[in-house]
Amino acid sequence: MTTTRTRIFILALLAAASLAAFAAREENVDELIARAESAQPNDRAALYLKIAHLKAEAADKLYDAGNTDAGKAALQDVVAYSKKSTDAAIATGKKLKNVEITLRKIAEKFRDIKRTVAFDDQPPLQQAVDEL
Repeated sequence: MTTTRTRIFILALLAAASLAAFAAREENVDELIARAESAQPNDRAALYLKIAHLKAEAADKLYDAGNTDAGKAALQDVVAYSKKSTDAAIATGKKLKNVEITLRKIAEKFRDIKRTVAFDDQPPLQQAVDEL
């Protein structure tokens, strides 16, 4: 009887711990930028890559909403942080493959966005794809 109670208690604790971890607050982009600037060189590539990914999602949403000017600014941020991520990965020799794969996915996303926007709004997207 006590072993059953102990097991139930342990399972309840594990469930509570996993819910707490799941509900942990996601860092926003400004916090990630500050953390990346002060991070160890080995960690910078992953942090800059995460920033670029978040900015790419923001650019996608901005273009979907029809806000092309803000979308262009987000594109420039994506390219800038992608370059920082690449430079950090090359400098440390770590995370090179992860950076390459993620940048290819971001470029593919921008190619898809390019097909959905007006012709006049396509050149910045193509330029971002070329730079990535």
